[in-house]
Amino acid sequence: MKNFTNYTVYDKKEKYHDETKVVRGALGHDPTTGAISFPIFQTSTYRHIGIKENTNFNYSRIINPTREELERTMAILDGGYSAFAVSSGMAAVSLVLTILKNKEHILISDDVYGGTVRACENTLKEMGVLYTQVDFTDIELVKKEIKANTRMMLIEVPTNPMMKVADIREVTNLAHQYGITVVVDNTFLTSYYQKPLMLGADIVIYSATKYIAGHNDVSAGIVVVKTEEQAEYLKNKIAILGAPLSPMDSWLTLRGLKTLAVRLDKHSLNAIKIADFLKVHPKVKHVYYIGFKDHPNYEVTKKQTKGFGGMISFELDSMKTVNKFLEKINLILFAESLGGVESLITHPASRTHTEISKENREKLGIKDTLLRLSVGIEDCSDLINDIKQALE
Repeated sequence: MKNFTNYTVYDKKEKYHDETKVVRGALGHDPTTGAISFPIFQTSTYRHIGIKENTNFNYSRIINPTREELERTMAILDGGYSAFAVSSGMAAVSLVLTILKNKEHILISDDVYGGTVRACENTLKEMGVLYTQVDFTDIELVKKEIKANTRMMLIEVPTNPMMKVADIREVTNLAHQYGITVVVDNTFLTSYYQKPLMLGADIVIYSATKYIAGHNDVSAGIVVVKTEEQAEYLKNKIAILGAPLSPMDSWLTLRGLKTLAVRLDKHSLNAIKIADFLKVHPKVKHVYYIGFKDHPNYEVTKKQTKGFGGMISFELDSMKTVNKFLEKINLILFAESLGGVESLITHPASRTHTEISKENREKLGIKDTLLRLSVGIEDCSDLINDIKQALE
């Protein structure tokens, strides 16, 4: 039996674009059978040929061909050394945080997903690791928050839900002067629109549940690393923690990944039109969308991405309007999560960011009247009409 790693992978052929890579994957097919849809190797263990004959596979907690194909594909798309697929986005975050040691310090985005705050507040504190939240769009402020024991910076680009955009290259240039590892949560834009490793970052994380899988039918996380040393550490840590992605979920994520390019372009196209509609509506006080030219970080976005994505946050004029809107919205579903083909809307203050105190939420702009919209790929006029009737 041949080892899968002996086969040609598409990243060796630089002429291929991302639109091709997401469809074809790393191997492009199953080399043992020729199957175009990479098979689900639904097994927990593998038969050994002999003591001195190695097939490269032993136990699915350690390695699985379906998961391996997903991991190779993600490493190719991000330009990383290696990638790891785990059971959720939070599993990806938690895995990376294990790099930190007692008495070390991490800087994280001030406006960051509530689950990440929860991990820092609970898991890191139990480990004896300190954390500070900071606005990474203000590089001078970041400089002031660096301590002698700062070992990591974890930034979301853009942030969730206020859509701030840090300059990844500027942040990494600063961090590397102090030997600090930079981790970028690239969930909102994916490697199709933004490649943090190419901008200097050391590690990229994804909630692959979102745009990568794209169909609201799987929970998955991805970590992509830049060096062999990082890869060896995380490989051993996953084996110990036992949180790898299952074969079935790996296959579902691979299947979703094939349409990432066409989906994300459609998400983005719809989002631009909806953001423009919301911006002029009398009951909408403010729209947070990175594709607006008057967005404070628009020039940074243009410099480091090739698309704006499908995420919009907007503030309504009162809680009465919010409650009425969420009761009347019909086609767009009031639900947590994002990045799927269906349009979803949520209320960050009562759903995704409950870990943050009301006082701090208000300081960040996460008001009770703020809603976060994940624009799907439905007909845009249907979505706008649904929003219009819900605001009447």
